[in-house]
Amino acid sequence: MADSNKLTVDQRSGFCISNSVFYSKRKPIPLPQNDFLDVTTFISSRPHHGKTAFIDAATGRHLSFRDLWKAVDSVATCLHDMGIRKGHVILLLSPNSIFFPIVCLSVMSLGAVITTSNPLNTPREIAKQIANSKPSLAFTTPALVSKLTETNSNLPLIVIDDEITNASTKTKAKILTTLSEMVKKEPSGSRVREQVNQDDTATLLYSSGTTGESKGVVSSHKNLIAMVQTVVERFRLNEGDHKFVCTVPMFHIYGLAVFATGILAAGSTVIVLSKFEMGDMLSTIEKYRATYLPLVPPILVALINGADQLPAWYDLSSLKFVISGGAPLSKEVIEGFSEKYPGVTILQAYALNESAGESRRYGTAGLLSPNTEAKIVDPESGKALLVNQTGELWLRAPSVMKATSSTIDSEGWLRTGDLCYIDDDGFIFVVDRLKELIKYKGHQVPPAELEALLLTHPEISDAAVIPFPDKQAGQFPMAYVVRKAGSNLSEKAVMDFIAGLVAPYKRIRRVAFIAAIPRNPSGKILRKDLIKLATSKL
Repeated sequence: MADSNKLTVDQRSGFCISNSVFYSKRKPIPLPQNDFLDVTTFISSRPHHGKTAFIDAATGRHLSFRDLWKAVDSVATCLHDMGIRKGHVILLLSPNSIFFPIVCLSVMSLGAVITTSNPLNTPREIAKQIANSKPSLAFTTPALVSKLTETNSNLPLIVIDDEITNASTKTKAKILTTLSEMVKKEPSGSRVREQVNQDDTATLLYSSGTTGESKGVVSSHKNLIAMVQTVVERFRLNEGDHKFVCTVPMFHIYGLAVFATGILAAGSTVIVLSKFEMGDMLSTIEKYRATYLPLVPPILVALINGADQLPAWYDLSSLKFVISGGAPLSKEVIEGFSEKYPGVTILQAYALNESAGESRRYGTAGLLSPNTEAKIVDPESGKALLVNQTGELWLRAPSVMKATSSTIDSEGWLRTGDLCYIDDDGFIFVVDRLKELIKYKGHQVPPAELEALLLTHPEISDAAVIPFPDKQAGQFPMAYVVRKAGSNLSEKAVMDFIAGLVAPYKRIRRVAFIAAIPRNPSGKILRKDLIKLATSKL
């Protein structure tokens, strides 16, 4: 990263005319200079006064910080005894639980690499990830053992449960042991730990590519350490005792970096929901006196719409902050929420940028995070743009993922795929998406993957998938289908066909039949034309 102190930077916008780079106006956050440091050691060595690390919302089971770090050491010792070494990949297939962080922190402490998979994925989708990441073994729950055996990968399994249940033993899985047995083992003081460099890979997480192929996104220990520091400093977690309700999936980078690892560094408590359900979330806030609630915009809107009834059913007085991510909130939503829940501050988050609702700069994704640089680039010409000009947002920061050739250039710029502009005061505004991903309840759905599957149907000659707006989900996948001659294929048949091949959040929920899919001269689907057609009757 360039030294902005040696450049002429506009103090109001953060823009440098000589290199067309926007610099963060926030005070830089110090990062550890020791090259040999893993993220687990970094988090566990930070001083704090916290007592409870995790609470299982359903059972009330508590995990203290002392028990957490003892469990991490024990599991790491067992993995080492099994032959797991630096660079080996470990798959974790599990819903949110208080055990999820134990697995992640143990694996990363060895210099091994954690790769997570959505528990809603089908065996076909999981098999593709296994083939790509080549894990040495997998952690999973009894309910998900059968999904792994259906991949025909023959991976050795460790079951996240108190005992190996009948459901597990009825399969042909090679089960090594249970997590609870590993936790009982005394940590080995004689184990010689391999040196882990901050630049070594810590996680290999899979994002949905617009091409349909799921891409492995690599994050280093340095990336995660920077994320942890940003989370602690930006959300002011050093200023008191905080309790977070974890409503987001830990298998995603946001959930893993923030809730499975980052918040621990400040001694805050994470209350874990195994799956999202509005009533469970609200009763959890009341029961455990939660102070922080992370949400996606559709859930926040649902809270506004139910505000006349919900406070009568649930005591939400402990709640101090709501963190909204995924898309900027409108003026109407922010003011509506503030009116219904006057004691709660909205924090809007985008790529770890944060903007408090009280700034009254509606629709902004906030100022650039500390240690972050940005460019606004014309998608057509590649030319860097000026203040108040709209183009693709490029970011460069210590927290930006280690490598993915399709999105990071040789100078370390991450192409976000978001059309944005940065105003005279340095605030980012997200205008549109360049990428074609559909956002369904916080999940990313690649249309090209669904299109490729539709084209395997014997009665479909062409297809296109677009995002269709929905108040509850944000968007859902809608398909335009060209039937083959003589076919009477129905809307339901198309939806059922896809439902049997993909995770529930990827399912097509609306189908329209069309004579031909509109394309440009190079053959690219003109999705904007189809979106206009689909929404013209709304």
